Amino acid sequence: MAPPEHGDEKRRGDGDLPLPKEDSPSAPGPGRAGGAGRLRRTVEERSAVPLVWLHQRPRWLAPLVLGALFIAGLAAPGLVGAVCLLLVAAFFVWLAFLTWPSLTGQQKVPRVLMVGVVLVLAVARTQGF
Repeated sequence: MAPPEHGDEKRRGDGDLPLPKEDSPSAPGPGRAGGAGRLRRTVEERSAVPLVWLHQRPRWLAPLVLGALFIAGLAAPGLVGAVCLLLVAAFFVWLAFLTWPSLTGQQKVPRVLMVGVVLVLAVARTQGF
Protein backbone atom coordinates (compact mmCIF):
# COMPACT_ATOMS: atom_id res chain seq x y z
CA MET A 1 0.00 0.00 0.00
CA ALA A 2 1.42 3.35 -0.99
CA PRO A 3 1.85 6.06 1.64
CA PRO A 4 -0.83 8.77 1.54
CA GLU A 5 -0.16 11.92 -0.35
CA HIS A 6 -0.03 15.13 1.65
CA GLY A 7 -3.55 16.08 0.64
CA ASP A 8 -4.96 12.69 1.72
CA GLU A 9 -3.88 12.92 5.36
CA LYS A 10 -6.54 14.00 7.80
CA ARG A 11 -5.16 16.40 10.33
CA ARG A 12 -6.41 18.00 13.49
CA GLY A 13 -7.16 21.66 13.47
CA ASP A 14 -3.69 22.50 14.81
CA GLY A 15 -2.01 20.41 12.09
CA ASP A 16 0.20 18.41 14.47
CA LEU A 17 -1.21 14.91 14.50
CA PRO A 18 -3.27 12.96 11.99
CA LEU A 19 -6.85 12.20 12.94
CA PRO A 20 -7.88 8.56 13.26
CA LYS A 21 -9.20 6.92 10.11
CA GLU A 22 -12.90 6.15 9.97
CA ASP A 23 -12.35 2.42 10.59
CA SER A 24 -10.07 2.84 13.63
CA PRO A 25 -11.41 1.98 17.12
CA SER A 26 -11.30 5.59 18.30
CA ALA A 27 -13.02 7.04 15.24
CA PRO A 28 -16.69 8.01 15.35
CA GLY A 29 -18.96 5.50 13.72
CA PRO A 30 -22.25 3.69 13.84
CA GLY A 31 -23.10 2.27 17.24
CA ARG A 32 -20.52 4.46 18.98
CA ALA A 33 -21.56 7.50 20.92
CA GLY A 34 -19.42 10.01 19.08
CA GLY A 35 -16.54 7.53 18.77
CA ALA A 36 -14.95 6.04 21.82
CA GLY A 37 -16.85 6.15 25.10
CA ARG A 38 -16.82 9.17 27.35
CA LEU A 39 -14.55 7.46 29.89
CA ARG A 40 -12.02 6.48 27.21
CA ARG A 41 -12.01 9.97 25.73
CA THR A 42 -11.55 11.55 29.17
CA VAL A 43 -8.69 9.21 30.07
CA GLU A 44 -7.02 9.78 26.70
CA GLU A 45 -7.30 13.56 27.05
CA ARG A 46 -5.96 13.57 30.62
CA SER A 47 -3.19 11.16 29.64
CA ALA A 48 -1.84 13.40 26.90
CA VAL A 49 0.34 15.55 29.16
CA PRO A 50 1.83 12.65 31.18
CA LEU A 51 2.51 10.71 27.97
CA VAL A 52 4.28 13.68 26.41
CA TRP A 53 6.26 14.14 29.63
CA LEU A 54 7.28 10.46 29.58
CA HIS A 55 8.16 10.70 25.91
CA GLN A 56 10.51 13.61 26.61
CA ARG A 57 12.42 11.65 29.28
CA PRO A 58 15.19 9.18 28.49
CA ARG A 59 13.82 5.82 27.30
CA TRP A 60 15.40 3.97 30.20
CA LEU A 61 13.75 6.08 32.91
CA ALA A 62 10.28 4.47 33.03
CA PRO A 63 11.56 0.86 33.08
CA LEU A 64 14.14 1.80 35.71
CA VAL A 65 11.53 3.43 37.98
CA LEU A 66 9.06 0.57 37.47
CA GLY A 67 11.78 -1.99 38.15
CA ALA A 68 12.84 -0.16 41.30
CA LEU A 69 9.22 0.03 42.50
CA PHE A 70 8.73 -3.66 41.75
CA ILE A 71 11.87 -4.70 43.63
CA ALA A 72 10.97 -2.37 46.50
CA GLY A 73 7.49 -3.89 46.52
CA LEU A 74 8.93 -7.38 46.85
CA ALA A 75 11.53 -6.37 49.43
CA ALA A 76 9.61 -3.93 51.61
CA PRO A 77 7.43 -5.37 54.33
CA GLY A 78 3.65 -5.14 54.52
CA LEU A 79 1.80 -2.09 53.36
CA VAL A 80 4.86 -0.25 51.98
CA GLY A 81 5.60 -3.14 49.63
CA ALA A 82 1.95 -3.43 48.63
CA VAL A 83 1.77 0.28 47.77
CA CYS A 84 4.88 0.00 45.57
CA LEU A 85 3.37 -2.98 43.75
CA LEU A 86 0.03 -1.21 43.38
CA LEU A 87 1.81 1.74 41.74
CA VAL A 88 3.39 -0.66 39.25
CA ALA A 89 0.01 -2.31 38.59
CA ALA A 90 -1.67 1.08 38.16
CA PHE A 91 0.91 2.11 35.56
CA PHE A 92 0.39 -1.16 33.66
CA VAL A 93 -3.40 -0.77 33.81
CA TRP A 94 -3.15 2.80 32.53
CA LEU A 95 -1.01 1.82 29.56
CA ALA A 96 -3.14 -1.24 28.82
CA PHE A 97 -6.31 0.88 28.90
CA LEU A 98 -4.84 3.36 26.44
CA THR A 99 -3.68 0.68 24.00
CA TRP A 100 -6.57 -1.79 24.47
CA PRO A 101 -8.60 -0.94 21.32
CA SER A 102 -5.59 -1.43 19.05
CA LEU A 103 -4.57 -4.80 20.53
CA THR A 104 -5.43 -8.27 19.28
CA GLY A 105 -6.63 -11.00 21.62
CA GLN A 106 -3.14 -12.49 21.76
CA GLN A 107 -1.70 -9.15 22.79
CA LYS A 108 -4.31 -8.56 25.50
CA VAL A 109 -3.67 -11.81 27.40
CA PRO A 110 -0.12 -11.00 28.60
CA ARG A 111 -1.19 -7.54 29.77
CA VAL A 112 -4.05 -8.95 31.82
CA LEU A 113 -1.77 -11.66 33.26
CA MET A 114 0.93 -9.14 34.12
CA VAL A 115 -1.50 -6.90 36.00
CA GLY A 116 -3.03 -9.92 37.71
CA VAL A 117 0.34 -11.23 38.91
CA VAL A 118 1.39 -7.84 40.28
CA LEU A 119 -1.96 -7.47 42.07
CA VAL A 120 -1.63 -10.97 43.58
CA LEU A 121 1.85 -10.03 44.79
CA ALA A 122 0.49 -6.80 46.30
CA VAL A 123 -2.21 -8.73 48.17
CA ALA A 124 0.43 -11.23 49.32
CA ARG A 125 2.53 -8.37 50.72
CA THR A 126 -0.40 -7.18 52.81
CA GLN A 127 -0.81 -10.73 54.16
CA GLY A 128 2.83 -10.90 55.23
CA PHE A 129 4.19 -13.09 52.40
